Amino acid sequence: MAVKVYKPVTPGLRGMTGYTFEEITKTKPERSLIVVRKKHAGRNHFGRVTVRHQGGGNRQFIRLVDFKRDKRGIPARVAAIEYDPNRTARIALLVYADGEKRYIVAPLGLKVGDTVLAGKDAEIRPGNSLPIANIPVGTMIHNIELKEGRGGQLVRAAGAAAQLLAKEGDYAQVRLPSGEVRLVRQTCYATIGQVGNLDHSNVKLGKAGRKRHMGIRPTVRGTAMSPRDHPHGGGEGRQPVGMPGPKSPWGKPTRGYKTRRNKQTDKYIVRRRK
Repeated sequence: MAVKVYKPVTPGLRGMTGYTFEEITKTKPERSLIVVRKKHAGRNHFGRVTVRHQGGGNRQFIRLVDFKRDKRGIPARVAAIEYDPNRTARIALLVYADGEKRYIVAPLGLKVGDTVLAGKDAEIRPGNSLPIANIPVGTMIHNIELKEGRGGQLVRAAGAAAQLLAKEGDYAQVRLPSGEVRLVRQTCYATIGQVGNLDHSNVKLGKAGRKRHMGIRPTVRGTAMSPRDHPHGGGEGRQPVGMPGPKSPWGKPTRGYKTRRNKQTDKYIVRRRK
């Protein structure tokens, strides 16, 4: 996929880039695999904002993506590569030999007409899903399960890929895109290849309106607020933070403050990402 640059005929277009969508082969989603996404603008059932900076945006349909790949041993033909507004990656529409249709995250190099397979006997080819025990060491993988049968939870974003480093006993060592090395059970399934849409990180939105189309509302700087609204607020003129480290609106340390509290899975992390 390539990135297109717009001519600066308006100030908003200066520096703006976008997708060429040359890999997209079908513009309308499969009707049987979509549900309406109901928006709540970051509010809970009391109507109070619990997640800030959400609201508005274009109407979207949720594509029902198959992360489990539990249709084993039945070959599927890639019928189309489609856009999904809910994720950075592209999705591929699969038509199985028995007629069933499913979406999967489209890996790099997967094209219309290709055949993919999920199961222990599948070939080591992009788009095929196998147990980690059947994947050679050094292979690039994505859509990795953490618990067998739950479906892929790791490495699903555009351009992401993990590498299988070693196998020992019931577990395998996998290096994630963040640099973290983690133990994953060898019975868990993973998909071969790297997630497509590599140029996603190179796209510049260019203007505030494109952010609003995504359903993201403006963020006010803490230094522009009053002291009752933010720890950084107040003072005559512009002021530095003026405290031991920057704070969140609720007075908690930010920028490097450790928030991980899941001690149960610490034993599965071989090397931290930092």
